[in-house]
Amino acid sequence: MGQHHHGQGRHDHSHDHGRHDHSRHDHGRHDHTDIDWAEQAEHLEEQAELFAPLNRQAVSWVAARQPEPGLIVDIGSGPGVVSCLLADGFPGARVVAVDGSGPLLERARARAERLGCADRFGTLEVELPEGLAELEYPADLMWASRSLHHLGDQRAGLAAFARRLAPGGVLALVEGGLPARFLPRDIGIGRPGLESRLDVAEALWFSEMRAALPGSVTETEDWPGLLTAVGLRDATSRTFLLDLPAPLSESARAYAVASFRGRREKCAELLDASDLSTLDRLLDPDDKKSLHHRTDVHLLAAHTVHLAQL
Repeated sequence: MGQHHHGQGRHDHSHDHGRHDHSRHDHGRHDHTDIDWAEQAEHLEEQAELFAPLNRQAVSWVAARQPEPGLIVDIGSGPGVVSCLLADGFPGARVVAVDGSGPLLERARARAERLGCADRFGTLEVELPEGLAELEYPADLMWASRSLHHLGDQRAGLAAFARRLAPGGVLALVEGGLPARFLPRDIGIGRPGLESRLDVAEALWFSEMRAALPGSVTETEDWPGLLTAVGLRDATSRTFLLDLPAPLSESARAYAVASFRGRREKCAELLDASDLSTLDRLLDPDDKKSLHHRTDVHLLAAHTVHLAQL
């Protein structure tokens, strides 16, 4: 499970939703439980870079609670974009990027080299959550962006995260938020409200993805409640906004196209013929009404961070 995933990391999930989509959600075109994160590496990295302003705000908020961590662990780090943001936000800390995908961790190490923080940056390739036992030291700050929802038993996963915290350590969990918006309600083709129907389809897809995970356990997604249930205290949440109005940069437009393409692949069986036809037009580079050419494409996304302390 290499985690946007949602970012953020895997940090996308459109509805999450880049694994760090992000972040790690974009959950991709694979079967529900076997997502080939390495194949999506470039998309994950581009998405996480796009969401960097949002994540910088989140890191500043976390720093108010945990100002000088010695060791930061980024769980489900993906290509390390947020791991490096954490290294930048906490210049006195050592950062370990933890993921199940070797190719994504290679990207993380290369990024740390480029950004000049490789001397205090490490990686750990393990399966989550059991692989966290291989961490040499407990973490003062643990960041988990859209990686928890890839574990069948989320409560047990959170408990495993919490066990690797140092006394006073903080866990920052990125889950939830709002589905991203890229288009107006009425786009001039097809039936108005396409993105709302995509949200419904993706929610169904996400439930199927969760149900197909090994050891899947149904859990009420009360994240502060779960953080409290695994023995952490003073749980609180805050939502951060990414607001990129039209006209979009080339990279943001490319992300919009990739996001719609991913949903077209994931949700094809859950949409009616007219919406599929509209999606195909939106994805067609030769169509003037497509995402490639429209002047009204924007990106408005909200990610929620839940914090609690040991």
